Amino acid sequence: MKRSEVNAIMREADSFIRQGGFHLPPFAYWSPADWTNKGEEAREIADNQLGWDITDFGSGRFETCGLFLFTIRNGSLAELEARHGKLYCEKLMLVGINQVTPMHFHWNKVEDIINRGGGKLVVEVHGATAEDGLADSPVTVSIDGTKHAVKAGHKFVLAPGESITLPPRLYHEFWGAEGRVLVGEVSLVNDDRADNHFRAAVGRFPQIEEDEPPVHLLVTDYPRYYKHAKT
Repeated sequence: MKRSEVNAIMREADSFIRQGGFHLPPFAYWSPADWTNKGEEAREIADNQLGWDITDFGSGRFETCGLFLFTIRNGSLAELEARHGKLYCEKLMLVGINQVTPMHFHWNKVEDIINRGGGKLVVEVHGATAEDGLADSPVTVSIDGTKHAVKAGHKFVLAPGESITLPPRLYHEFWGAEGRVLVGEVSLVNDDRADNHFRAAVGRFPQIEEDEPPVHLLVTDYPRYYKHAKT
């Protein structure tokens, strides 16, 4: 992805989020120069990958195969293993009409995916075989606390206010319908560097072509600008 494309997506997404009555935290608007001057006080943001996360999954087609995310809060795997501290994660996502996030599951993370407003969110679910393929067996999931037993490949259509709970090793793919969707995610601590298993090989974090300076940093930019970031 080109940096100019990423910058444009950030600006437009921020406007859409504000129109929905949601506001990002102050660190969302730090400039690269701000990050260069930050000290140890900002370690949690960088270490736990809080912030802007924009991906086309290596497709080169963000509008049809891509996702905008902003991680608002997140703990660490060390805290999760110790069962003490910040054991949770919250993200905001924007999903366009027919903009697909490819089929994947998480090794450890349990997550609630919530339609916060806009159009409808379509979520297709499959179980996983012992070899990590798609299973043909029925699937049982919770929709806002109510259990639903469905056939493999069922497509749930979530209206604003509705949510689905996705346990580990449950394959899912999602996209928007009838309008762009503001999506919330509440989950266990999340590490996108290690906890995602995609059915087909994808690039979770895009390679950025630097055709202009960044407006705000992606989570993958922190090591280049923040002296205390993990490498």
